[in-house]
Amino acid sequence: MWGKEKPSREAGKQGSRADVISKPIETTIGPNTHIKGDIQGDGGLRIEGIVEGNIETTGNLVISESAKVLAEVKAKNVSIAGAVRGNITANRVEILDTGRVWGDLTIKSLLINEGAYLRGQTYMPKDLKPPQIESITHLKSKPPAVKPAPPVTEKK
Repeated sequence: MWGKEKPSREAGKQGSRADVISKPIETTIGPNTHIKGDIQGDGGLRIEGIVEGNIETTGNLVISESAKVLAEVKAKNVSIAGAVRGNITANRVEILDTGRVWGDLTIKSLLINEGAYLRGQTYMPKDLKPPQIESITHLKSKPPAVKPAPPVTEKK
């Protein structure tokens, strides 16, 4: 508006942390709202009330401290300060100190604050090889790398 050009959809697809933080919340489900059913959208969503069903958004999902969610969740990024019962699939999940989750997470990144609660399994689809560590018995069988110093004799 007023001569300012809106950024294109392609500009926000870079996936940087700045993009995640700067994307606005377009829809809010208020604290006195109880929804039973499926929610689908392309923008950011904040839940302050109760949702039962499935939630799918290409944007970010914020579950406020007062929220109670009983749903399968698919979102770009999820921040949880309230209670969630159901599996979550996202790039990044953050469980804040007041957040409580009962369900499995399929994620690329996870942040759990002190005091948060998680009961479930986490799956990270990218298969990384664990570091190779030599066993202790293998190390004991190696000869010392440095020769011990000869005993000291007294000169008289």
